[in-house]
Amino acid sequence: MSFPKKAGTGAARTGGTKLLLAVLISAVFISVLNSSMVNVSVPSIQKEFGASEGQVGWVITGYLLIYAVGIPLYGRVSDLFSLKKTFVLGLLAFAAGSLLCALAPNLLFLVFGRLVQAAGGAAIPALANASVAKVLPPGERGTALGLIFSSVGVGAAVGPVVGGVLDSLAGWQALFYGTLLLTLVLIPIALRELPHTEPTGERSFDLPGGILLGLAAGLFLFGITQGQVAGFGSITSWGCFLVAALAAVGFARRIAAASHPFVSPNLFRNTGFVAAVAVGFFSMLANVSSLVFIPLLISSVNGLSSGAAALALTPGAISLALLSPIAGRLSDRIGFRPPIFAGLLVMLLSALFLSTFGAGASPVVVAVGMLGVGTGFAFSNSSTTNAAAAALPRAEIGVGLGIYQGLFFMGGGTGPALIGAFLAARREAGTDALNPLYSLGAASFSDAFLMVGVAILISFIASLKLQKNNEEPNLPGQVPAKGTKR
Repeated sequence: MSFPKKAGTGAARTGGTKLLLAVLISAVFISVLNSSMVNVSVPSIQKEFGASEGQVGWVITGYLLIYAVGIPLYGRVSDLFSLKKTFVLGLLAFAAGSLLCALAPNLLFLVFGRLVQAAGGAAIPALANASVAKVLPPGERGTALGLIFSSVGVGAAVGPVVGGVLDSLAGWQALFYGTLLLTLVLIPIALRELPHTEPTGERSFDLPGGILLGLAAGLFLFGITQGQVAGFGSITSWGCFLVAALAAVGFARRIAAASHPFVSPNLFRNTGFVAAVAVGFFSMLANVSSLVFIPLLISSVNGLSSGAAALALTPGAISLALLSPIAGRLSDRIGFRPPIFAGLLVMLLSALFLSTFGAGASPVVVAVGMLGVGTGFAFSNSSTTNAAAAALPRAEIGVGLGIYQGLFFMGGGTGPALIGAFLAARREAGTDALNPLYSLGAASFSDAFLMVGVAILISFIASLKLQKNNEEPNLPGQVPAKGTKR
């Protein structure tokens, strides 16, 4: 099957859909594999460099900060420049960062390499989704997005295993050499298979608007990380939140006044898009929080090893990998609202199951709950991205999906910190569980999963505002795409 040249898609190519998807899926898999592998190698890095927990934490935190800031910026760039060139540039930066990390003689150099890696890696989720949205018609996007999200589940499932084996056999540097090799193999294929796109509107980049948006996102996430370390009442945490809020206000004023804003203010009046962003943020918050607190529950309450925790998480990861393509295909055929409703309902019931029966129970029971979380997330996730893309005018698909993805990952960074603070407060209070049906001995964890359920409930309420069909919006002021070339 080849891509037809459609009016308004802004892209045309002679290769097949399968080859393009293979490139996008491989790139997303490599980026997720990299993150999940590095997470398990942090203790080895800390030991080698003699660093404190706070210092070595920047190996993860620094990457997340640049990643969250970079995704919406790449999204906007993809509306103005060729998808092929931008995507390959991101892969090159990702490869360069991997090499710097592998050769790092000290922790500071390693953190710098991670920042470079993130600056390139942020292009991968932003441009993978933008490529699907720009090249495929609305009725075919869901299946492609489902396949991409399936690679997320596979990468998350196998990453800790691969990372643990490489770390023990060849050292943590082998993780970055492996990422470098995979990325270098992918670059020439991406050059051949990705479409060259012309800008969908006037080529003007609002640098002040982009900086303000980046500051708002980055400082908010940094405030969250400082809240984890120093407490949310600390000056650094509240200071970051205050400056992030001021940057957000500045961004709103900038896009309202600029002749060529970073993104049209109409985007934030687009009810369908805003609803999709809210669903994505809170469902990701719930999913990542569950992934973080299940290992903590099993190790601290059940007294079992990290291996047992990994086994408890595995069914959910496998379910996410297998069901995401099916959910995406369903969102193409029957609309995205039914799979999103069903997925969020399954996630909500699973969170309540964990709160009532899972906290403090056998890891087998916990694995059943996480199977439900992974299954529900599979159905809601790709369908929500499909809904976000369908709600956007073609001229702003790139920046819109970039903002969606940035807030999606920000939800993942926010959840563990907020719910972790709530868990600590409930543990310190030493009171009975808020869930009246809970009867085991880990009340604070029961309360934590109850709060996960609240986040999912917010997602469900927001999903009621999603548009009801998969047709692209016909918004006023939409700029038709220019001609295309290979």
